[in-house]
Amino acid sequence: MTVLTKLNLVAYERESSRDPKIQRRKKLIAKIEEQIQLATDPNFQPTKTKWIKDDYGADQKVTVPKRVKRWWNENLDGTVVLTIRYGSKPLEFAKGKAGIAVENDGAVVSALEQIKAGVTAGDLDSLLEAQSFTKAASK
Repeated sequence: MTVLTKLNLVAYERESSRDPKIQRRKKLIAKIEEQIQLATDPNFQPTKTKWIKDDYGADQKVTVPKRVKRWWNENLDGTVVLTIRYGSKPLEFAKGKAGIAVENDGAVVSALEQIKAGVTAGDLDSLLEAQSFTKAASK
């Protein structure tokens, strides 16, 4: 038992991966990372796998490119407006304000990194919860 006395023993509590807050955070973080890759590499094309039937009726798994929309648009005056989308709708950070003003295309990545840090810290949990409930209520 001398081995056990040398170890630092602590209580083990497993994090629940079924927690809806954690699932919403992970979903949004994955989409933000996808947008960061799109901002750094304009030729970035993520792929997804899907099943299709061939000429003989057999199912085959095929890798196809996935359509990704940019979350930022450049205005005529050169400013860039970034929206953070959860599902198909942009998140409203304040009443009627879903956009984030960014100086140029180069600053989009840093803004996305800041938002990602906020999501990881749980700052947007209330917005994500409200967005997911409005989506579920509209079905």
